[in-house]
Amino acid sequence: MATRGFASKRSGPFNPLSPEPYKVSRSKIDLFMECQRCAYLDMRLGVKRPSMPAFTLNNAVDELLKREFDIHRANGSKHPLVERYGLDAVPLVDERMEEWRDALRRGIAYLHEPTNLLVRGGIDDVWVNPAGELIIVDYKATSKKVGPSTEDDLYDSYKRQLEIYQWLFRRNGFAVSPTVYFVYVNGKSDAEAFDGKLEFDVELIPYTGSDTWVEPAIYDLKKMLMSDEIPPTGTSFGGGPCEYCSYRENAGKILLELHTKNKKRSWQEIECK
Repeated sequence: MATRGFASKRSGPFNPLSPEPYKVSRSKIDLFMECQRCAYLDMRLGVKRPSMPAFTLNNAVDELLKREFDIHRANGSKHPLVERYGLDAVPLVDERMEEWRDALRRGIAYLHEPTNLLVRGGIDDVWVNPAGELIIVDYKATSKKVGPSTEDDLYDSYKRQLEIYQWLFRRNGFAVSPTVYFVYVNGKSDAEAFDGKLEFDVELIPYTGSDTWVEPAIYDLKKMLMSDEIPPTGTSFGGGPCEYCSYRENAGKILLELHTKNKKRSWQEIECK
């Protein structure tokens, strides 16, 4: 069902006894797919992973790209990048665009009634093709010697992100194109000098998404949240054990050993006196 009218305040830890819909962001689903133990600690026990530094330069690029595409949205015209890649699409004109972009307060949302989970996420952009299908678009900024050029070069988390957005828009009753696009901006570091400016290579990378995994993942997520058992350690983006879980376990063992040793030493000092 659509979700207009739901409060936008952030959810705390999941309460199995609460009848209120529990808000689950796109990033929380991705966390669940990466490591269920980290997801359980976050959503059920309220222990979040350490936060990363804000990517302020990336945010600036995102904001400038949004303004640039919004000019073409207002004019009903194609962006030159879209023209260059031969894509027949223009930015979608819809009064809800700013709402959909605002992940903190609302975003694009859908209440999954069987689980009572309110799933939501904030998109970067939406285009529309002549068939009336919405094309979900995400901006990515980085600086690498060799940037990605095909979908095989993209992180799995990037792909899952847009597949969740596809699922959300479809559940809100929109016709959605199976192809999503990444506007990939790669900062060039081979200039002779900085001179107060940074140049970028901009590419448009298509990806054919499939959201068939999203709903089963939502059911599995709800099952995990209702359980009192802590899930096993997951995997990191590199395919190995989750680095956060490894850190917690190794640090916990060392701290416990030191605590036990210090406690034993304290008792020995008391006995000597």
